[in-house]
Amino acid sequence: MSFFKRNILLFIVMLLLSVVNATSQNKTSSITDTNVKVEKKKKKNKKKNKKRKKRKKVKLPKIDLSHWKVTLPVTNDKGKPYEISPPEILDFAKNKIARPYMYIDSTKGAIVFHAMPTNSKTRNTKYTRSELREQMVPGDNNTNWTFADGAYMKGKLSMDKTTRDSDGKHHRTIIMQIHGRLTNEQRDLIGEDDNNAPPILKIYWDKGKIRVKTKVLKNLNATYKEMLHEDAWDNDRGFNFEQKVGFRKFTLEVKVSDGKMVIILNKNEYKVYKSIHIKKWGIFENYFKAGNYFQSRDKGSFSKVKFYELEVSH
Repeated sequence: MSFFKRNILLFIVMLLLSVVNATSQNKTSSITDTNVKVEKKKKKNKKKNKKRKKRKKVKLPKIDLSHWKVTLPVTNDKGKPYEISPPEILDFAKNKIARPYMYIDSTKGAIVFHAMPTNSKTRNTKYTRSELREQMVPGDNNTNWTFADGAYMKGKLSMDKTTRDSDGKHHRTIIMQIHGRLTNEQRDLIGEDDNNAPPILKIYWDKGKIRVKTKVLKNLNATYKEMLHEDAWDNDRGFNFEQKVGFRKFTLEVKVSDGKMVIILNKNEYKVYKSIHIKKWGIFENYFKAGNYFQSRDKGSFSKVKFYELEVSH
């Protein structure tokens, strides 16, 4: 009898142990499943956070357009080049007409100026442009500056893309200018029908290098009235900076003062103009230009210039 009781007790103990073990396994399995779910949630949250961080990496150009107007390579309803002046230019990104020719690259923090041959040509040129024109008084072309007043322009930019000509050489474009302008009195004095005067400075992106051209007075004994005529001035021979910028970012500075003009590339290469020709130029008013004044009429050609920073002071 005692043997029989002992076997029953042993059976009951074994049964209880099996139940406890099964319960423990279920709990372990439940904990493991919970841990897996927590890990999955953590991974999902990490992915979401990464996406949020990526979205936050939006770069904007350091350019205040409140004192610039732009001319684009597309015509308006009158058949003339389409222009946007302040304050409308501040919302250029929303302008559907401007969008193919002037837009923001938010991954690089730049304004892209895109130009190609079209029928949108300004007077006295066969080339087209996506180019800014300085306006000291927003919306007004009649307030400008002289060399005696002094002026400074600095830009950080790069050539993004450009096509090649039939010889395999990259097309060139003008990226910065100082343009002369006749006052109304000067215009009337020489009998002109507009205020246009020659540019004293043209800075080119030319086959990966920076080329500078300016003007020289043909006759140093010319009278004041004679100097006001465009044909009184000729192009100089031009100057190439030594360093090649290619398609990389570079910095250009232009400093002018009475009888002097200095162009600086990447803060380490300088070209100084200080001559009788620059001194004589002091009769003109001037304004800065920056962007993409494309120098080709080849079919299918184009270029895109990126400006990351642009500032002007007087």
